[in-house]
Amino acid sequence: MHFSLIDRVLDRTDTSLIAIKHVSSAEEYLQDHFPGFPVLPGVMMLEAMTQAARSLIDEHDAAEHPWVLCQAKALKYGAFVRPGATIRITVNLHAHNDDGSVDFKGDVRLIEPDTDPAAGDLPVACSGRITLRPTTAGMHA
Repeated sequence: MHFSLIDRVLDRTDTSLIAIKHVSSAEEYLQDHFPGFPVLPGVMMLEAMTQAARSLIDEHDAAEHPWVLCQAKALKYGAFVRPGATIRITVNLHAHNDDGSVDFKGDVRLIEPDTDPAAGDLPVACSGRITLRPTTAGMHA
């Protein structure tokens, strides 16, 4: 199953990426999380950071060897993300490791429907450090 948790990339450099995702009540994974109080699951916020980090990695390398999440550290969750909100995903390249993996720092910020994203600090919905590694030949992600 392939799905995208990035609707649009707002800014991209060689070492950072900022993207957004609009959270709709039609998202299938909100139906059971939680009935009567739907919120974006934390694992989906982690996946959004992973997808953003993956898109920062050179497309040639990504096509030759798909990149997978191999480690998540210091994950912290804050604000609930409800349907109708938007999340802003930011990832920054932190280090290229000797084993070929790549470390990133990232966060997911909450933009409520009536919030001006340029007005100041947005509430943190998720933050942490993630490491991606290329798959090896014969392995499936």
